[in-house]
Amino acid sequence: MGNDPVAGQRDDIPEHDPVARQVGAALTRLSGDLPRLGIALSGGGDSMALMHLARGWAQGRLLMAATVDHGLRPESADEARQAHRAATALSIPHATLLWQRDNEAGNLMAAARDARLRLLSGWAERNRLDAVLLGHTLDDQAETLLMRLARGSGVDGLAAMAESRIAFGMRWIRPMLGVSRGDLREWMTGRGIGWIDDPSNENEDYDRVRIRKALAGLNLPARQLAQSAANMAQARDALQDFAALTAEGATAQQGTLKLPWTAFRRAPLEIRRRLLVAGLRFVTGADYPPRRETLLNAISALNTAPRLTLEGVIVEPRGEWLQLYREPVAAARACSLSGQEIWDGRWLIKGLLPGQEVRALGHEPLPGLNWRASGMLRDEAAASPGIWQDGEILAAPALKPHPDYSAIPLRGLSQFIALLYTH
Repeated sequence: MGNDPVAGQRDDIPEHDPVARQVGAALTRLSGDLPRLGIALSGGGDSMALMHLARGWAQGRLLMAATVDHGLRPESADEARQAHRAATALSIPHATLLWQRDNEAGNLMAAARDARLRLLSGWAERNRLDAVLLGHTLDDQAETLLMRLARGSGVDGLAAMAESRIAFGMRWIRPMLGVSRGDLREWMTGRGIGWIDDPSNENEDYDRVRIRKALAGLNLPARQLAQSAANMAQARDALQDFAALTAEGATAQQGTLKLPWTAFRRAPLEIRRRLLVAGLRFVTGADYPPRRETLLNAISALNTAPRLTLEGVIVEPRGEWLQLYREPVAAARACSLSGQEIWDGRWLIKGLLPGQEVRALGHEPLPGLNWRASGMLRDEAAASPGIWQDGEILAAPALKPHPDYSAIPLRGLSQFIALLYTH
């Protein structure tokens, strides 16, 4: 749309305004108790509508906005400046976040999406925000369902986008999932509010653009498609509860997870897959699970293999337990120097001094340390952190308490259960 995004600053939202009422009710339900909120502002129609609607609802809450400039198009810097002016005109503090992209090959759109969330999360944390609002709409729900259906996704992939979720250390809230893109455009046009039309929205090189045009060409009803996604979300929720029930009795200690082996073996394949995904992420701290085919092959192998290694994790049936713990070879690739307290994405190290480093203990015998006395398995101990200086071992705080150093696992049983419900 050609009109200026800064135009149309109206505060008098009428009581009979159905869009403002619907989005305001969702904001109250999802974030009414949160005093400091961020807005992911691209300058496009959806995010611009979100900013205006949130401002009309805020009632004394702090609102801040941020625009991620991915630098993928020549116009992106100017669009970020326009977004800045639009936010500033509403007295909403605004920041532009630049993506410093490397040249590695891979899925550019996926990398850009992750970069956007990481940059926004860091910005929100620096500003002590409680959550970040995202401008996804009813149409995004329908488009996402069809995109994932075309990729052969399972229940989780076909489920509706969550209204609220935790990712990259931040809460993300989508208060406009019940409102269509057309209704939002009509709402803004009626108030003289402009927005930026991103030319990439017409580029059929992108899956979402092709799906969007197919929806329009076939006149497929977005609301009914979104309802199908919501139905899949209910199925996903039931599977998550089933997995949590199957995991009852599980324990987590020193970064190792133990699942009831009999319950695991007797569970349906999809439940075993979910438990294994959450277990792997529990051990490693990874943001994403392995590929589905890899997981299914591993589950099949567990029927006969004494143990297997997957994604840097040893998965081993031992007596009544299925144990998951870090592979020593994978842990050996991690190293932390003084000033870096997180080691291998698993441990919080305290007491590290300049010139000291953290690395895996390994299998070589070390003076004064006995892995058997620690209660750990040999490989488990070999993957645990040691404090070193000038080639000498100073402490192994996970094996043996030390007055100057400590190693605290980053995740416990509650984090594992939360991972079963992550989507």
